[in-house]
Amino acid sequence: MMKETTWKMDMPSEHMQKIFGARDAYLKKLERDFQVTVVNRNGTLRISGNEGNVKKAGGVLGQLMEVSRRGGEIEEQSVDYSIAMWMEGRRSMEEGSFMEEKHSMEEGTSMEERENVLARLGKDIICHAMNGRPITPKTLGQKQYVDAMREHMVVLGLGPAGTGKTYLAMAMAITAFQSNEVSRIILTRPALEAGEKLGFLPGDLQSKIDPYLRPLYDALCQIMGAESFTKNMEKGLIEVAPLAYMRGRTLDNAYIILDEAQNTTPAQMKMFLTRIGFGSKVVVTGDPTQKDLPAGSMSGLDVACKVLGAVPEIAFCKLTGKDVVRHPLVQKIVKAYEEFEGKEKSGRKRKGKSVSRRAKA
Repeated sequence: MMKETTWKMDMPSEHMQKIFGARDAYLKKLERDFQVTVVNRNGTLRISGNEGNVKKAGGVLGQLMEVSRRGGEIEEQSVDYSIAMWMEGRRSMEEGSFMEEKHSMEEGTSMEERENVLARLGKDIICHAMNGRPITPKTLGQKQYVDAMREHMVVLGLGPAGTGKTYLAMAMAITAFQSNEVSRIILTRPALEAGEKLGFLPGDLQSKIDPYLRPLYDALCQIMGAESFTKNMEKGLIEVAPLAYMRGRTLDNAYIILDEAQNTTPAQMKMFLTRIGFGSKVVVTGDPTQKDLPAGSMSGLDVACKVLGAVPEIAFCKLTGKDVVRHPLVQKIVKAYEEFEGKEKSGRKRKGKSVSRRAKA
């Protein structure tokens, strides 16, 4: 049983305001999760509680203060992620880590090394959105994903909703386009109804496919601005199209993103991957748990993961619930579904074994 202790740390008021959050919301979250008490005495914080939890709470505050010192924004997601890192310790970090960071989270490393993790993520600025906000990886899993896109010709990004798969790929594509690394951006996704029968949509062909592609338009406009997006689209330098339009083309010197890849068939995925030309980069994103294919159909994304696993030029990045950067409730929803589906899968396996034993008997 660990003893009760009190640990002090100095924190200037300008950092305190950002780190504590509106009405001390972030501070209250930290106190609740670690079961500690934090008291401010003229710029000196006194953290009291179980010795182990006090050290972890101090680690979280140290991480957040380093981010604040470097001019970064403190968001609820940053606080939640930092708390999760310190609560789950080494195991949590290694599950979502990238190679350069693995050594820094081994047992026995100093608090100063851990404190710099969020700050290092904040330094990796991919580009700036139109509102001036820097777009950076917010978790170690996202950092691994961004590094893979920099280093590999083809990247498959797998993970649940809210992990930034498509948004980060868009940011990387726009950065490559603006720095003349590629001459155009091609964004595509299968035009598949998400479990709903929409009937015959009115309008011309573009009007019919626009609803399927709206998430891609929204991300492009947010990052590069509606005027720039429209101008480049009119010139043919940015193309947003259904996957069916890719057949028969060879795509050279382009940044190509296939979104919602879990809804492709194996034939569609093979068709898409064989479109790659010289000087091109390809990012395939998808959530294997959210397929809208007809019952009994195989997903092209699942097949590609099995077939291409041994190809060294292709990187596979698996994001998890820890990498969700939407509202914290989304992370809890993803976790709840993962646990439920895991229990369902285990139940089916046990039932199958039981039936097999009875058949043998």
